Formats: sequence, structure tokens, C-alpha cells
Amino acid sequence: MTVKDVTDVIERFAPLTIQEGWDNSGLCIGSPDAPVSSVLLGLDCTPELVDEAVECGADMIVTHHPLIFSGLKKICPEDKVGEAVIKAVKAGISVYAAHTSADKVIAGVSGAMAARLGLRNVEILEEDGEGTGLGVVGDLPEPLTAEEAVRLVKERFALKAMRASRPVEGRISRVAMCGGSGGSLIKAAMKSGAQLYLSGDISYHNFFTRDGFMIMDIGHYESEIEIVDILFSLIKKNFPTFAVRITQNIYSNPIFYF
Repeated sequence: MTVKDVTDVIERFAPLTIQEGWDNSGLCIGSPDAPVSSVLLGLDCTPELVDEAVECGADMIVTHHPLIFSGLKKICPEDKVGEAVIKAVKAGISVYAAHTSADKVIAGVSGAMAARLGLRNVEILEEDGEGTGLGVVGDLPEPLTAEEAVRLVKERFALKAMRASRPVEGRISRVAMCGGSGGSLIKAAMKSGAQLYLSGDISYHNFFTRDGFMIMDIGHYESEIEIVDILFSLIKKNFPTFAVRITQNIYSNPIFYF
């Protein structure tokens, strides 16, 4: 089996052609023709994840976030990205990322968020005209008060804490969401008729919401982590006898809650 065999499966699910123009999804280290005997999956390609790949004998890493996101002017071990690049190249490990390519399919990051809340009638929030796009919106099985929605979201996403705008009055029946950094989709969420919007990395001024609309910032990592399980299942389904594993030891969220 080769790297291309694995990436072909991922790209049938999340084509690179739909990624955002600023993104760097795809193969960032290695050759498509390189042989692969085992794959390790995680959300972020940290130096620790590369170490784990070496220890477990994986010769390919698949993550959601790209290891090389913007142009590198130097590669040195004092920098976390540089350290991971050096370790991966030295060990002959190929590194692939499905980032906004996996964000923009309805069965990807945001669709997984909707499934956690049991939303119905789920559709893409901001379509790109090709049946794909960023975010999703759907209906709760039954309307909830703001307090009930807070409890549900914290339970389903296993949150220690969240940031939220002023609770809405009345009941919430329609919810929009976008995994990762979703501040740019707030207007689309309001336009969709949602009373609640879930995402991460929401800036201060966006919490001054209009009446009848509420925002919950559940965290970048917390909103996206399920994509790792989705990619694992995808590869395992297509290669049932192939050695595929999810990182066992790495919690890569750089944000700590005290």
C-alpha cells in the first residue's frame, strides 16, 4: 500500500479542491508513492505525535490541522513546527492533513457537531454552490431554554467551561454551528433563523448579540476533535486489515482550563 492509496480514500470524502484558498490541506511531507504499513491519526501533528508514530511503527500521520500551515522561513528544533518536521523527515514518516476540506463536507467537522446535539433537517450554513460549504444549521428535537441548551452542550461536548453571550429569552429550536474558528459565520447563522450559534475562537465584540440570538464559544479543539474518529473509521472501512490507530497519549489542545 502507498500513501496515495490512503489519501485517495480521504479525498473521496473530503476533496482537496474544496479547501479554502488560505488553507494547506493535503500531503505536506513525503511522496504519494511512499509505501505505508501503518497510519497514526490525531488532531495536531505535534513533535509528541511524531514520537508516538515512531514508537508504534507508523510510517504515515493523518491529522486535521496542517503541520505546515503558512510559509516556513526556517526549520529548527527550537520551534515546535520545525521540530515536528525534522522528526518526521528523519524517520521517513509521511504527513497529511484534511483541514478545511473536511470542514466543508456535511459529514465532516460541523456535521459531527450537529450529530452530537441530535439536530434534525441539517443543512450547510454557508454554501459554496457545489453542495459543500462551511458550518451547518439544523433543528433541535424539541425546543430548549437557554439554560437547558447550556447544560446540553456542556454534556454532549464534555466541556469543563464555555464562553457565552447573554442568554436568550424564550426557547431555542434552531441551532447553527461551525467547528474551529467560526466568527466569520455569525451573520450567516443569524440569517439562517438560528437562535443559537456554536463555534470557537469568538472575539469579544461578537458577544454583543442582538435580541433573540445567542453565541456559545465551546472551544476550537473541543468543536473539532471528533473528525479524528471520522477519519479513522473512513480508513478502517476501506482497509479493514490495515494497521490504523488513533493517538493514545496525546491531548494536543494548547489551551488549559483552571
